Amino acid sequence: MIDLGVLDQVRENIENARVRAGFDSESPVEIIAVTKTFPANAIISAYNAGIFSIGENKVQEAVEKFPHLPILPKLTRRFIGHLQSNKVRTAINVFDAIDAIDTLKLGRKVSRFGVDRGKPIPVLLQVNTSGDPKKYGFDPIEIDEMLALVEEPGLRIEGLFTLGRFTEDKVVIRKTFRDLKELKESLNEQISPDRQLFHLSMGMTSDYEIAVEEGATMVRLGTVLFGKRGKES
Repeated sequence: MIDLGVLDQVRENIENARVRAGFDSESPVEIIAVTKTFPANAIISAYNAGIFSIGENKVQEAVEKFPHLPILPKLTRRFIGHLQSNKVRTAINVFDAIDAIDTLKLGRKVSRFGVDRGKPIPVLLQVNTSGDPKKYGFDPIEIDEMLALVEEPGLRIEGLFTLGRFTEDKVVIRKTFRDLKELKESLNEQISPDRQLFHLSMGMTSDYEIAVEEGATMVRLGTVLFGKRGKES
């Protein structure tokens, strides 16, 4: 389902953005193929094209879709949507990472499951750097709440996640991403060396090059890879 020519162009765009920003000597940017509303074949197509992380935003959709996948040993299944409290148990059973811990309460609940499993759950903290009241996420000033989750024994916080502001103003979009990077740096100054945050998951089809220029380590791409998606249930 993925057009390899398009994927090659996306990878070239990412690399060019890294060079422009002086990040070309750092770790490669990871593409997360957003496969929500697409069939299991889309995941297989992405995997065969060398994309080993996929993102889904509906727990029930993943429950129905993932059993149709063959064994894909390198695949990381990431939950990228708003996680409802009553779906936590199911989500951590079907996903490898939870990318959208958006409140202290939710983070602590996920942590309890990690403690019970005896293995911390990889997560990202979602931050609403755009200030959009329609978006989920920590307010950037909620430093104490985010630091509290860093200490939770059942979590392995790998970094931060944000959604760019929905606008054509590139200056505004860029600030959304720059603020997330600055927040990560600020948090890391207060976090022990063994718990440092690394990832910045930011940027989608419309703005991934700007995100990469601002330090994204992960970009979430769907439409550019798979075309127009179907309606979400």
